[in-house]
Amino acid sequence: MTLGTFRSQPTSSAVSKGTSVRTFGKADWAAAEELFSSSYPRLAGWVRRLVDDDETAHEIASEAFTRLLARWSTLDNPQSYLYMIATNLIRDHWRKTERERKAMRTVTASAASDPVSHPVQDVDVRNLIQELPQRMRNAFLLHYYAGFGVREVAALLGRPEGTIKADLFQARNRLKASMGESDG
Repeated sequence: MTLGTFRSQPTSSAVSKGTSVRTFGKADWAAAEELFSSSYPRLAGWVRRLVDDDETAHEIASEAFTRLLARWSTLDNPQSYLYMIATNLIRDHWRKTERERKAMRTVTASAASDPVSHPVQDVDVRNLIQELPQRMRNAFLLHYYAGFGVREVAALLGRPEGTIKADLFQARNRLKASMGESDG
């Protein structure tokens, strides 16, 4: 897959309505192609670990690049923006999945329930991560799920390394406390 897949040609309706269509110069495309080549596999892999589905991971990664290209000329750090877009798309996916689960539970609520249910063991890590404050959640996802080092996370989020370390420490403590509460 190449970035050329995402190039869109203006439609006649867009041109006839006077809609502005931004064209990329060669330097823009070269930089975008380089970012795509170097980042797409890692981004798709990171998303895959979070959504647990190859097809959905590639859809989210592709959508993130598409949205990135729409804002390319206004960005100082495209890679950081790319991961923030992907993070938001992952959260949207989780919300949609949770709504679907709730709907399925509602539909099947009238069915006989398992008499040996252990709700204490049904810890939904995704929900626990979603409940973290955004500054902690972003650092946590980039560090533990995307595999970025603390220095890289700090650069991507535009925050000091010490702050990222503190956020990671607090996020781990909150998650441990949440897991401890649900375990007993």
